[in-house]
Amino acid sequence: MSTFYFIAFLSVLFSILVITAKNPVHSILYLILTFSTFTIHYILMNAQFLAIVNFIVYMGAILVLFLYTLMLMNLNKDSEPFKSNLVKVAAYVGGACFLITIISSLKAFNTSQLVILKDPNLGLVKNLGKILFNEYLLPFEVSSILLLSAMVGAVLLATKESKTT
Repeated sequence: MSTFYFIAFLSVLFSILVITAKNPVHSILYLILTFSTFTIHYILMNAQFLAIVNFIVYMGAILVLFLYTLMLMNLNKDSEPFKSNLVKVAAYVGGACFLITIISSLKAFNTSQLVILKDPNLGLVKNLGKILFNEYLLPFEVSSILLLSAMVGAVLLATKESKTT
């Protein structure tokens, strides 16, 4: 149980660092650390599939795209637009509403009841594969054909027709 609380503390700490970092690249690197703590939480909850998807999709693809986008944008203090006082007031009001929501949800939180899974094999990838390829094989294959046809259509639309004379 102490591992869970330590990883939860790191998750909250890195999330705060994402928001408060002055440099956007540092903010994205803290976001990578935050998602890695989420992956560790999924492993602790015996949800290996979610851990793998979180690691590959979020940490591997989306955050790399964020990093490349920031590098291509070349953000400077000089190019930052001026923000009016109305925008700043709206940000403070939104932050205060969020803080009130968090405080009220923490008051309603009851720590006396723990969730205990009755089936220890609940989040395993083996069980997901059995269900996906036994009961839902036809919809799985139809969706793969649909994605393949969409990809072929996108390639055909993207290529220019060349005139041969």
